[in-house]
Amino acid sequence: MTISADHTAPDTTSTAGPDNALTEAVKKFGITVEDYMLPARHQIQMVDPDGRLKAGSEQGTQPGHEYPVPGDKELLAAYEQLVVGRRVNDQNSALVRQGRMAVYPSSHGQEACQVAAALCLSDGDWMFPTYRDAVAVMTRGVDPVQVMTIFRGDWHGGYDPLKYKVGIQCTPLTTQLLHAVGVAHAAKLRGEDIVVLAMCGDGATSEGDFHEALNFAAVFHLPVIFFVQNNKYAISVPLAHQSVAPSLAHKAVGYGMAGERVDGNDVVALLAVLDRAVKLAREGSGPLLVEANTYRMQAHTNADDDTRYRESAEVAEWRAKDPVNRMRTYLTDRGLLDDDGEARIAAHAEAVAAQLREGLGEDVPVDPQELFRHVFAVQTPQLKEQSAMLADELARDAAGTDSKEAGK
Repeated sequence: MTISADHTAPDTTSTAGPDNALTEAVKKFGITVEDYMLPARHQIQMVDPDGRLKAGSEQGTQPGHEYPVPGDKELLAAYEQLVVGRRVNDQNSALVRQGRMAVYPSSHGQEACQVAAALCLSDGDWMFPTYRDAVAVMTRGVDPVQVMTIFRGDWHGGYDPLKYKVGIQCTPLTTQLLHAVGVAHAAKLRGEDIVVLAMCGDGATSEGDFHEALNFAAVFHLPVIFFVQNNKYAISVPLAHQSVAPSLAHKAVGYGMAGERVDGNDVVALLAVLDRAVKLAREGSGPLLVEANTYRMQAHTNADDDTRYRESAEVAEWRAKDPVNRMRTYLTDRGLLDDDGEARIAAHAEAVAAQLREGLGEDVPVDPQELFRHVFAVQTPQLKEQSAMLADELARDAAGTDSKEAGK
């Protein structure tokens, strides 16, 4: 591999190589590098679908793959965001039917993944979402109306990625993984202490960009967490037609990074696994791959008919594993959530839904010149010419309209 002097690939034969860095990172666990990289034999699950905390011996942990239960404050905050996320998903689906949004890829059923992805990061860390990760972006602190602006077709993504450390939601599959790796590489060259979390779905693991991003991150030992939400379908293509690997987390070892698989509807386990992944990446253990097994309860988007490729019995089976109900039962049984707390959280969720209805119901003034303002920092001669042509055409249209009005 030949690259510029400022981006020299590490010499894997020297003590500074990534193999040795990985070996050093594994020493504290007292296990082999292979056992560190391979996911635990069973997926990590702390709270079962009935909302009961499982015994430590039944959580899927093993040496080098051990996870403490997150604190009560973190769990309560996560539950509140789960409820808000569910309400937002349902509200947005209604807004699409009302014609106030063009399209919405719902994450109904995947809210636990969304919330945990956002809450595991520090303020200075970066997150790169997919088109389905609106709840994660919102949980990260972006104004809900700004998050949903992209689905109405207004402006350039709706929010400032630099302000929130959140990449613009990507419709092209997997491109955000390359962006995430680029940000992590730049941060490492600058000596910045950040972790990057890159989100994708199971369908993205079939793309070439997935390979390129993971390989580059591993070779340059970058602090990136690749978070795969395995919701079982790449639109209509089931996972079995994409990969026959034991799990998507097993793909990690082929790149020389650690992999783990977790119940994607168990927010307790998700927080534990992702919190640890962020800690390891920040400490210099290199990139990690986390696969969350979850399910897309609703259609791919409002333009999709999911009854053509999956059975209602399958959907019903996953409905019983609902992450919101599971967490509510767990917190209530532990005495951490009562009726007053539930009412306060529900009121918060309704307030966000009302904010979306009001914000997305407003007519947005259209300025065609914005087509040219945000393409380059310094506008090219071609764009200047096109902008001038458009301005002239708009002026002639306006003059013609004024003449017609005057002649009435």
